[in-house]
Amino acid sequence: MAKELSAREDNYSQWYTDLVTKADLAENSAVRGCMVIKPYGYAIWERMQAALDKMFKDTGHQNAYFPLFIPKSFFSKEASHVEGFAKECAVVTHYRLKTGPDGKGVVVDEDARLEEELIVRPTSETIIWDTYRNWIQSYRDLPLLINQWANVVRWEMRTRLFLRTAEFLWQEGHTAHATMQEAVDEAEQMLRVYAEFAEEWMALPVLKGVKSPNERFAGAVETYCIEALMQDGKALQAGTSHFLGQNFAKAFDVKFLSKENKQEYVWATSWGVSTRLMGALVMSHSDNNGLVLPPKLAPIQVVIVPIYRNDEQMKAISAKALEIKKMLELRNIRVKYDDRDTQKPGFKFTEWEFKGVPLRIAIGPRDLENGTVEVARRDTLEKEVLQMTGIDQKAENLLEQIQKNLFQKALDFRNLNTFKVETWSEFLEQIEKGGFVVAHWDGTAETEQKIKEETKATIRLIPIEGEQKEGTCVYSGKPSKQRVYFARAY
Repeated sequence: MAKELSAREDNYSQWYTDLVTKADLAENSAVRGCMVIKPYGYAIWERMQAALDKMFKDTGHQNAYFPLFIPKSFFSKEASHVEGFAKECAVVTHYRLKTGPDGKGVVVDEDARLEEELIVRPTSETIIWDTYRNWIQSYRDLPLLINQWANVVRWEMRTRLFLRTAEFLWQEGHTAHATMQEAVDEAEQMLRVYAEFAEEWMALPVLKGVKSPNERFAGAVETYCIEALMQDGKALQAGTSHFLGQNFAKAFDVKFLSKENKQEYVWATSWGVSTRLMGALVMSHSDNNGLVLPPKLAPIQVVIVPIYRNDEQMKAISAKALEIKKMLELRNIRVKYDDRDTQKPGFKFTEWEFKGVPLRIAIGPRDLENGTVEVARRDTLEKEVLQMTGIDQKAENLLEQIQKNLFQKALDFRNLNTFKVETWSEFLEQIEKGGFVVAHWDGTAETEQKIKEETKATIRLIPIEGEQKEGTCVYSGKPSKQRVYFARAY
């Protein structure tokens, strides 16, 4: 199985596609640009979803659900929003088909044209703020902290599994507040939630910052983001949180009666992460042997493989394997005992290694005699023989070590591939090598656009942590307030 994988260093893009499809995460569907998420891939997404959902609820948010279809007129109410999404919208114009004129096939029934065309949800700000107008009358109704788990459609022309598809899964939070500061605090809080999830669950180190005006979400006053570095040196936006000001409240006339008995517009945020995180997970840790999954998100954390020659050996090994399985499960470790008699141990070893299972335990007749098992780590590919006694505690400790090791390895990679430059020639040299290039920028959209045109690199974020020393723009030579992070990106 692993031999079928393109080498990561030869063709990173093909390696990624091979890995996603051959590890049974997802595949292309009959609908161009759309994907089928397979059970193993969906199990990982469910782990992500459950962890994030708890984090949202722990910070006071509730889940709701809003329509998939949005009246076209809603999009015209917030000018920058419609401009940002107009080219990606799928539009419903009719509600019925009929038999073709030759009695075969089907055609659109022109008598069933909608009075108002509907947009298939690319994001839900408009439908939600139209709804919030009915929910919010007084300061007593605020803050309103709502999240929804949904699918969205953005008609992408160039697609790649998980990273960019015409339809994808995500969550989108939409909150309403009485004051500007409360809304800003909310947007920043959710950025911290995303960063905590990425680092503690995905073992993915991220940078926190704000987007430049050119890269902001359509309709936002400020866009906060987390950015990660993939193993090919490209950046990936892993999550965004937007301070929307009063733009949508004014567009949809959402007012509240303040404590001072005055009618005021509410302040808004929106924030979201999507199945793009699956792509980030694959690209940040995996290798030429297949997937490498952090234990916290692995659907199977430990796989037990029996090695035997006859039914008698299998019976004795199974008894011990099931005993170990139960011990591990009592520690809330997700375990699979692979007792298939249709595949040999070598095939099973390769298969589970390819699927990124963090720990593999092998038990053979000699292990039964010696009271031992062979344990293999997926992250380092190291094997060791351990005593069966206390194997549950040892496995738990190893899973914690693997989680930490994956994060540290990714952090070390990012540090080695982050370059501070002073001149344009240095910038050009480093951007070709990949990684984050940290340079001064004069703050103008014109300079940002010229750098993008000449190098295909964009400002990934303006950091909100660390030093903010003034300097000289790497491109224009004009004064700069601080350094920003550039990279080529997905």
